[in-house]
Amino acid sequence: MKNIPVILLGCGGVGRHLLQHIVSCRSLHAKLGVRLRVVGISDSKSLLLASDIFTRELEDTFLNEVSRVKLGGSSLKTLSSFVNECQIFTNLEATRTVIDVATHLSKSTGLVVIDCSASSETMGVLNRVVDLGCCVVLANKKPLTAEMEDYDKLVVHPRHIRVGAGLPVIASLNRILSSGDPIHRIVACLSGTLGYVMSEVEGGKPFSQVVKDAKNLGYTEPDPRDDLSGMDVARKIESLYPEEMGPNMMSLEDFLSCGLLLLDNDIQERVQKASLEGKVLRYVCVIEGPRTEVGLRELPKDSPLGRLRGSNNILAIYSRCYNEQPLVIEGAGAGNDTTAAGVLADILDIQDLFA
Repeated sequence: MKNIPVILLGCGGVGRHLLQHIVSCRSLHAKLGVRLRVVGISDSKSLLLASDIFTRELEDTFLNEVSRVKLGGSSLKTLSSFVNECQIFTNLEATRTVIDVATHLSKSTGLVVIDCSASSETMGVLNRVVDLGCCVVLANKKPLTAEMEDYDKLVVHPRHIRVGAGLPVIASLNRILSSGDPIHRIVACLSGTLGYVMSEVEGGKPFSQVVKDAKNLGYTEPDPRDDLSGMDVARKIESLYPEEMGPNMMSLEDFLSCGLLLLDNDIQERVQKASLEGKVLRYVCVIEGPRTEVGLRELPKDSPLGRLRGSNNILAIYSRCYNEQPLVIEGAGAGNDTTAAGVLADILDIQDLFA
């Protein structure tokens, strides 16, 4: 039986569902000869660590309790009564502690650090643990949109990155490239959140209400502006809100209660204008050679991207072999449960790196 130690950074929607998947899949993983040994869990305020990282793990009953507490919106600090089950560290101690754990386990069993947070501040600890030879699995894409030097340092190490919730996007791209088939163009709708928002607005619902619905469904980032700005797709993009409504200018509460309402008319006018021409609005990413464009585009209703509904993602890959008819990957592109299942699959994909 392979015992793979893991530390989870971020225990919000995706992280909480990941813990539930790990517990519910114990019998299946046992048949595969694998056990994911959860030795640490962190949120924005604290880190919970197994009492002995070499021989102990956070028990499944405790993981279920963590899921229950986080579902209620409470901090992991409320589990301080479980002193016999784990060690508790403050946020200030968390980074140093995770690095210490990686230092010790990298010399013996190895370690997988899973980033399910929505923070750009995890880049430092991720770079440090990969320097130590540990693996990382990311549902959080923010560390990959930091400085290019940090990006290059991170991606040369064994890692898996979750794109398109549970869709096999990166695996498919790697298979095409490894066969010697050069990819020359990719056209995609990569934000399940924006796909859901635009298709719901087409049905006549106010933009502000649809964004709030998407947040309640768990489709958006904790701050929906990360989605509406296009930050979830790329960093050089067309934002759906003006600069004065940005995180540095307006609080999240004010944006949800007041700012969104101010965007309704403009979005509705754009939707109606496109509809008069037999088109729909989609948030599209086009990659062709060195050029990347991301933004709101008018597309024919009967095109593959135009037919997209709900929170699905779609990716059309054009290569030498897939030239006239592209390889199309489509499926659920948002949702905590779907993303968590994809993260779990990514962890299992790197099991061969462990003894």
